Amino acid sequence: MRDETDILISGGGVAGLTAAAAFGSLGYRVICVDPAPPVTSDAEDGADLRTTAFLHPSIPVLEGAGLWARLAPHAAPLQVMRIVDAGGPVPEPRVVKDFDAADISDKPFGWNLPNWLLRREMVARLAELPNVRFRPGVATTAVLTREAEALATLSDGRRVAARLLIAADGRGSVVREALGIPVRTLRYGQKALAFAVSHPIPHQNVSTEIHRTGGPFTLVPLPDRGGRPCSAVVWMERGPEALRLAALPVAEFEAAMSERSCHLFGPLTLLTRRTVWPIISQIAARMAGERAALIAEAAHVVPPIGAQGLNMSLADLHVLMDLVQEAPEKMGARAMLDAYHRRRHAEVLARVTGIDALNRASMLGAPALRDARAQALNALYSVAPVRRTLMKAGLGVR
Repeated sequence: MRDETDILISGGGVAGLTAAAAFGSLGYRVICVDPAPPVTSDAEDGADLRTTAFLHPSIPVLEGAGLWARLAPHAAPLQVMRIVDAGGPVPEPRVVKDFDAADISDKPFGWNLPNWLLRREMVARLAELPNVRFRPGVATTAVLTREAEALATLSDGRRVAARLLIAADGRGSVVREALGIPVRTLRYGQKALAFAVSHPIPHQNVSTEIHRTGGPFTLVPLPDRGGRPCSAVVWMERGPEALRLAALPVAEFEAAMSERSCHLFGPLTLLTRRTVWPIISQIAARMAGERAALIAEAAHVVPPIGAQGLNMSLADLHVLMDLVQEAPEKMGARAMLDAYHRRRHAEVLARVTGIDALNRASMLGAPALRDARAQALNALYSVAPVRRTLMKAGLGVR
């Protein structure tokens, strides 16, 4: 059986669901498929316990998609990004620098939400759009493109013809491979533990990134739970150490994470199970192919530093939407997709390169190199114009 649509989105993660809601809200016929049904509760097996910080330049995309009104009541604002260097002989702060959004804007840097909740609200939004069909449990198995359309074969036996195929199907993208677009991958031997904690000392809407060795330990504000302040944690370590930590009994793990947090928030209490994620950097050689555009992790993967990952994905979507709206009759045409590649690829490459450098610096283990890292943080922070420029660059604004 053959279906026809304006846009087929392969991938129903947060980026793919946002794209479906965004183009659906513009009135386009959209089909979105994903091999795994979305997990929309933190208590279910397979729940994504990571969180996403939407930086404020991403909010207009969410508003246009009809999503922000649903998400805002659940979001914790991020007013200050605090960088702590704890690379001395013992795990305690020796350099603490606050990057305050008030220095460059009247808005917070962004707002933080759990990924499982994002999926819940996004799926609910798609159900409101009669021109959007979301097919969870269905994968893209083959792709054939030609000048007039993209043809995708799905795992349920259906074939879909679309004017534009959007690949949002992750770092091992089936669509990207079918298009023959190569990727460059950097591996660090790192893994990230993701979980949520409560703590007695309020976070005061401060996102805290603590550097010692192995990678950053980052606490990102969440709304209070049961009257206690809560944070989402991403703890990056070299692979064997991350696996050792993930297997510790809860009491031992809580002691280890409290020490790694330098006790800045008091003793940390584990609220969720621990999940482990591999850390890589990856970038596709091109952001587009015939009748197809790559977004999100199909196009680029970065370590979870500075809330860049999904915000880069929404920047992809923003550019793609602009190009479609500028010339709807040319949606999916070669000229439009070439323009998309030109507008995004250089910036994506710069961000992947910059985050790679930051991650390598965060992994430093030799005391002399850790001292150099602390001195560099001090120097960069001390020059106000440089500090403001770094904050704007992190937001993706000028």
